[in-house]
Amino acid sequence: MTTTIVPHTADEQAELLVQKIKHYLITMFGHVLEDATSDEFYQAFCFSVREQIMINWQATAETWQKSGSKMIFYLSMEFLPGRFLYNNIANLKDQEVIAKALHKTKRSLSELISHEFDPGLGNGGLGRLASCFLDSLATLKMPSRGYGLRYQYGLFEQQLWDGWQVEKPDVWLWTQNPWEFRRDLRKMPVKFCGSPVKGTSPVGEEIFGLTNAEEVWAMPYDFPIVGYSPKNDFCVVTLRLWSTKESPRNFELQRYNAGRLDQAAENTTLTDVLYPSDQHETGKRIRLKQEFLLVSASIQDIFRYYFSMFPDLKQFKDKVRIQINDTHPAMLIAELMRILIKRFSLQWSEAWEITQAVTSYTNHTILAEALEVWDQNLFRYLLPRQYRIIEHINQDFCTQVRKRFPNNEETVRRLSILENGQVRMANLAVAGSHSVNGVAALHTEILKKTIFKEFYEMMPDKFLNVTNGVTQRRWLLHCDPDLAELITSKIGDGWICDFSQIRKLADFAGDEETQNSFLEVKRKNKHRLLNFIREDGRPRDAQGHQSSFSLSADTSFLFDVQIKRVHEYKRQLMNALHLIMLYHEILDNPYKQRQKRLSIFGGKAAASYDTAKTIIRLINCISKKVNNDPVASQFLNVVYLENYNVSKAELLIPAADLSEQISTAGLEASGTGNMKFGMNGALTIGTDDGANVEMREEVGDQWWPFLFGASSDEIHDLKAAGTYKAWDIYSNNPKIKRAVDALKDRSLATGEAEHQSLSSLYYTLLEGSWGTQPDKFFVLKDLASYYDTQKKVEELYQTPQKWAEYALHNIAGMGKFSTDRSINEYCTNIWDIKPVPISQEYFDKVITAYKQSSALV
Repeated sequence: MTTTIVPHTADEQAELLVQKIKHYLITMFGHVLEDATSDEFYQAFCFSVREQIMINWQATAETWQKSGSKMIFYLSMEFLPGRFLYNNIANLKDQEVIAKALHKTKRSLSELISHEFDPGLGNGGLGRLASCFLDSLATLKMPSRGYGLRYQYGLFEQQLWDGWQVEKPDVWLWTQNPWEFRRDLRKMPVKFCGSPVKGTSPVGEEIFGLTNAEEVWAMPYDFPIVGYSPKNDFCVVTLRLWSTKESPRNFELQRYNAGRLDQAAENTTLTDVLYPSDQHETGKRIRLKQEFLLVSASIQDIFRYYFSMFPDLKQFKDKVRIQINDTHPAMLIAELMRILIKRFSLQWSEAWEITQAVTSYTNHTILAEALEVWDQNLFRYLLPRQYRIIEHINQDFCTQVRKRFPNNEETVRRLSILENGQVRMANLAVAGSHSVNGVAALHTEILKKTIFKEFYEMMPDKFLNVTNGVTQRRWLLHCDPDLAELITSKIGDGWICDFSQIRKLADFAGDEETQNSFLEVKRKNKHRLLNFIREDGRPRDAQGHQSSFSLSADTSFLFDVQIKRVHEYKRQLMNALHLIMLYHEILDNPYKQRQKRLSIFGGKAAASYDTAKTIIRLINCISKKVNNDPVASQFLNVVYLENYNVSKAELLIPAADLSEQISTAGLEASGTGNMKFGMNGALTIGTDDGANVEMREEVGDQWWPFLFGASSDEIHDLKAAGTYKAWDIYSNNPKIKRAVDALKDRSLATGEAEHQSLSSLYYTLLEGSWGTQPDKFFVLKDLASYYDTQKKVEELYQTPQKWAEYALHNIAGMGKFSTDRSINEYCTNIWDIKPVPISQEYFDKVITAYKQSSALV
């Protein structure tokens, strides 16, 4: 863009920004600068900063709409964007101006950032990946829009009361959010239940009306996702989130007056909580309603957008692409078919051709419990019209399966969408999409060989791999600015938009001055994290009150970090058992010199996942025991940071020395935390699982020293043979036996509740639980290898220069793992989307209107 809003010096721009802040303080809050509260100043500051964003947002939208560009619509139940303010400042490249403005107003950026809550829109990697994708789509100027739900209370706020997870509402919307925009005129009706009324379309297709339906209104809130550009021509992508909280139509007053309070408010609460517990029928019903709400409101909005550009449906197949992020939005296939046949009177075959052409599906798991299935009766009751569409899809698809696998009804049953009283959403997603991708090379091969084996044999051209990535702008430039500055001083700043250039850093890995600079950056990051832990990471007592605690760790400690959703396959339990083994070593030989270690955990367990919550309790029992031991605490500290989120990750990842990526091989689809740690200079201790495999290949075996454990093939063979005996490992390895025995010998527990919890883990490992095999995730199988590899970690850490050389080579090997590369592969191989920069004409138009409005102030 050749036109700018304020073609002045940094000092003049800072003064202009101060004047805007003062203007918003008076007009929005009725206060002058000197009387404004810090929250009022934060709001006014955000309103001022976002003016440039609004200009580019409008110019982006008008450019893409008026050009009739092909558009990708990305549907996901989760987004985890993190705080917007600092990321937007970084992408706008306004740090100098803002620093001057804040100095003039006697405020600090850290104070402002503390007023912003992390948006409670996701849980883990799925949501963070979706947000990284939107960042890259905006940066690469790809016409796109994201759709999700605006959860009033997020997943939950995690508090650890005496080590036990307690779920509280995540009140991220407690104050006004300056980064969201309510769009009342774009609200959409969504219908549930009712009685289907059979009819016939003008072309003879069976269609259904609906009487006595529950009608729910979905209210959209838009968030601007700012792309990065060296110039001021950045694009802004819209993230549209639907809410049922704000529409009075969703509250059923007659039921309320009749005393049925729960029924009266149910539809207003659909977007209250992400992943309500499905341990009861109400939770299952709300979950299914949530997913259809996302699908129905979004597809209506997609049609509205399309018809703002084109007069008829002829170009829909060529101009629209819809990505299903995991199985949650898979109902889109049935709803799109229903609309095409009923509203637009298409033949079934035409509608199916369009649906498959525009839809693609990303699979994120091979865990059976994560491949969604719904009870047919519940589905038929809540979505009667969509259920009949799925019946038709399934009938046609099973006919195709029989042609490909004649006289093989067992295969037909495995591939059927409707089977055993269930609706299989993954099967629907595969059948109704033109493309199915895994998210790491190993994961995709496992899909083709196991979970989707017959699907792959039937339609191999549908399957491909797109390895995940993360945005280096958020996860290096933004969260580790000192390291970013060091990298730029060595190889220039081209890596910010082309991360393949990070490979050049390998030329400096053996340079002593670069190694020392890296170690100093890491030391500063560790110091910052320690300050945070001592201030905000204090443990809670049994009443939930934070108490003081002693942490002897300093920056010389090895910072060993495992931060991720808590699940048995991610094996936080193996990490905990290793810590027990280290504690026993210290007890046995307290005067031996050894490497000091700070072990840090973070992550939430699903509210109804008792085993995962018990693992969290175990880690906190270890923490209490070790941190309060006057001898052991000099060598080992253990911390569990509650309520792990993006902002905490931005502190933890730059400070980490060791990245724990220790899932059971073959079960982690990809992982993205591994990539974030790698590009911030942490070395990985990990199994050959998910994207770890490709990271090792890119870094090189020489610089990937901490590989351990059984391979995915070995795990597969053990499962197939049924020969794995956890008891044999326990009986034959004294160190492992002693650590496992600590789970039930009361040496870690301080009360009966803790004793019962920890004992349950003992029995899970050695006897199994609820009909499952002992040690289902092969913790004891890999524990000895993990223990030995941790000794290699300690040995290498004793030579800081060598450690730094390894770390720099790991950073240099991360070039492949940018979402810029991932998005380019999606755009080329799946969506056929091309970049569309902001038009100078539309940019000038918006700038002119802005200047005219500003002149009136």
